[in-house]
Amino acid sequence: MAIIYDNERIDTLFDSPLQIIQSPEVFCFSLDAVLLAHFASIPIQNGTIADLCAGNGAVALMLTERSKAKITEIELQPRLHDMAVRSVELNGLESQVECLLGDAKISPEMLGQERFDTVTCNPPYFSQSQTTRQNPNRHLALARHEIEITLDDVVKVSSQLLKQKGKAAFVHRPERLLDLLIAMRLYRLEPKRLCYVYPKKGRDANIILVEGIKDGKAGIKVLPPLFVYGEDGHYTKELYSFLS
Repeated sequence: MAIIYDNERIDTLFDSPLQIIQSPEVFCFSLDAVLLAHFASIPIQNGTIADLCAGNGAVALMLTERSKAKITEIELQPRLHDMAVRSVELNGLESQVECLLGDAKISPEMLGQERFDTVTCNPPYFSQSQTTRQNPNRHLALARHEIEITLDDVVKVSSQLLKQKGKAAFVHRPERLLDLLIAMRLYRLEPKRLCYVYPKKGRDANIILVEGIKDGKAGIKVLPPLFVYGEDGHYTKELYSFLS
């Protein structure tokens, strides 16, 4: 049984039997991570997956429900990394998921270049040039703002980690879409799939999911819009279908 410290709790991962250790003082996963884990194209039986900016490990845990591939996650913050390690132990997934403490910017040096079939990342969303006020909680500020790693860094190292024709999947905010697409092309990740996620009908999109192929051919497919909540305030059938 994994150790649980004060101010931590054990939650389930959305509509899943898997459990995760969380703390509102440090970090709790959001729907963004759930969407990314179900959007990414991943090897099902054999292969390798890297999850960058892993936080407390939600994406990697959810990927284990879709794949038997080896998963390596990298997180910069020691406390979040420790929570991820204990969550892996809690679910008995030590043989499939490896949790590394380190800076994603040097992940190619840590893990080796062109080793992975898929890279996923839920990066900090807000650039230093944006006026969004940083959270006074250092853990949350690092998770949400480009203090230690930028979007450009994330895309660059993702490309370096990927094998030829490997796939990278990102979740981000719509206002950074152009930045993301430009960086992907710059670092040889041709954008191939794009999905806009809306809180509900009649509202602006607040999440984007983008996947690219390393040295892929030009041509992007825009998926049908995904609405999270219906008029009744409950999750939509489309969302549950997306996550099935």
